[in-house]
Amino acid sequence: MRKIYLLIALLPVFAFAQSEKNPCETLSKINTLIQEEHYKPKTIDDSLSVYVFKSFLETIDDENSIFIESEISVLKKNEFKIDDYINSKNCAFLDEIYNSYTRAVDRYEKIIASIKSEPFPYSSSEVIRLSKKSFSIVKDEKELKNLCKKKLLFDVLKDVAGKSKNKDSLVANFDKIAAISKAKIFETYACKTSSNRLSRTEFNSKFFSVFCSYFDPHTEYFSESEKSSFLSMVSADNMTFGLNFSLNEKEELTVDEIIPGSSAYFTEKVDAGDLVLKIKSKNEEFDIACSSINKVAEIISSNDYKTANFTLKKKSGEIYTIDLVKKVMKDYQNNVYSFIIEKDGKKTGYIRIPSFYATFEDGKTNVSDDVAKEVYKLQKDNVDGLIIDLENNGGGSMEEAMRLTGLFIDIGPIAIMDDNKGKKQTLKDVNRGTIYNGTMVVLINGFSASASEFFSNAMQDYNRAVIVGNQSLGKASMQRILPIDESPNPKEFIKLTIEKFYRITGKSNQTIGITPDVQIPSLFDKQMPRENSYPTALKNDVISSNLRYNLVINDNATAIQKSEKRVSENVSVMAITKLNEKINELFDKDLPPITLQFNNVFDEANRINSLWKEIEKINETEYNVNVERNSVDIEYQQFDEYLKASNKEKIEAIKSNIHIVEALNIINDLKK
Repeated sequence: MRKIYLLIALLPVFAFAQSEKNPCETLSKINTLIQEEHYKPKTIDDSLSVYVFKSFLETIDDENSIFIESEISVLKKNEFKIDDYINSKNCAFLDEIYNSYTRAVDRYEKIIASIKSEPFPYSSSEVIRLSKKSFSIVKDEKELKNLCKKKLLFDVLKDVAGKSKNKDSLVANFDKIAAISKAKIFETYACKTSSNRLSRTEFNSKFFSVFCSYFDPHTEYFSESEKSSFLSMVSADNMTFGLNFSLNEKEELTVDEIIPGSSAYFTEKVDAGDLVLKIKSKNEEFDIACSSINKVAEIISSNDYKTANFTLKKKSGEIYTIDLVKKVMKDYQNNVYSFIIEKDGKKTGYIRIPSFYATFEDGKTNVSDDVAKEVYKLQKDNVDGLIIDLENNGGGSMEEAMRLTGLFIDIGPIAIMDDNKGKKQTLKDVNRGTIYNGTMVVLINGFSASASEFFSNAMQDYNRAVIVGNQSLGKASMQRILPIDESPNPKEFIKLTIEKFYRITGKSNQTIGITPDVQIPSLFDKQMPRENSYPTALKNDVISSNLRYNLVINDNATAIQKSEKRVSENVSVMAITKLNEKINELFDKDLPPITLQFNNVFDEANRINSLWKEIEKINETEYNVNVERNSVDIEYQQFDEYLKASNKEKIEAIKSNIHIVEALNIINDLKK
């Protein structure tokens, strides 16, 4: 069995087992594997019961819109007994919860249908209280129906408010617009009800995932298909239909780009901006508006789905269908790339690393080799320094993190690994020399995690680079994907936390993240879900370390001082800081109660919309730098229209990133 080691941040994945069977059999195998191999296995006791019971109900009823108080009261008899059920291999409690949940979904569906059939007033004296937390569990069906009415009315009025900034015009045409909005909102609620329905297999799989998360946030249950989907995120070559997607402002799935040479490309039918309505594969059809986004993502990314029929809609209104077949292609969105950035007459090399990919699944290349190629290209153009961009890089292969680190430091230790037996191993760069000895800046933010932190730790500890940006996520653990049994063709797996890594100083960034040498605010930084927000995250600690290593001699300290002064006086930084105060107030505090009348909803919607406009303005601000491809890329990309278009978007992103601008200033200071 090939061992796959991963350093990657938590991703929201729910897996679905491939056959109905006794859930206790699967749970027993999962628990046995966890107890034997997990870095810090926990006892199956009442603490597990309470966590799993509460977390599972939150998973299947995340908005408290399905169950009522009496049903929760009945189910609560299981709250302290799940450990006993698992130990005795009696999973009848899952039947009870599933049956209760299914009845509650039936009721919710009937409530929505009932409200739809009744007169629907577009104004009410009632008040709705919006919170970042879920609504409280309602007492009975009558209260649930009243809550649904209020939520439906609010969503209808908000949809009307979003049609125009001109309140008078909306009021003048209110009845007509509101009728259209009502039809749309009721359809959305009907779709959501449909997506709430779970097969028994899907229900059990969600329970397995919650059970695994008790041991730590990164231990997850995978089906064969979900394992494939997960690994595709850390590979530079993937099976693909040839379409990249994004969600538009209405949260509709649209085609972002078509990959040349792909199945979608040769249809000569699909255009960027086309709306995806349905996907059919393996005799199952999924309406995008009504389906779980995780299931849609699974069809798109998993190797388990090789063919599919897509129903799409053009901006003209034309609806068409196409049959697509997956083929292995280079994933340009997940590949390393580089540019040359000029500022104040100096040229700096910029290398973007989206993830620490390796030859998982269909991969044909890896991060360390690709970065080495980009460094070679940039050195041919005589750059004065190098920026390594790890912002939003959630991690990937541990081996690649080690190899990449070794490219930029001479021989020496790079990290300490600790396993579940307490055995500590020093990881070393055993190859003398580096591929680049010049000045360096590494960019990180709150989504930089795991392998990104592994690399950044070493660069900071060796004084090799100046770290710029925001506090990183704080994940210092390593996972391996294992089958839950030793069958010849395993169908179920666990991504299991098996080790924890420490810096060569003996410190760990687990839960606390890496503090950059130069901190520059980013929009929404406080709202990023870092490791310390997960209740089962591994704890931070420090171990003894007497490792010897040679610090790189440079004047980073002086450059850092100059940078901190610049940042404190920067007008754009001040604007971001001020805007973050508004963002944090919006997300951290409950919104004021809103009376369900159009004027009130319109005013509140426009207050929030004005904030998003400010955010959009800052995000689109371009700074005075010149960005060009390196001379090697200019030569071989000159006839590739796809890469030209892709490069345009990448250049715009570079020019609007204030962290990159300050990194250029630091490089220039270091070269003086």
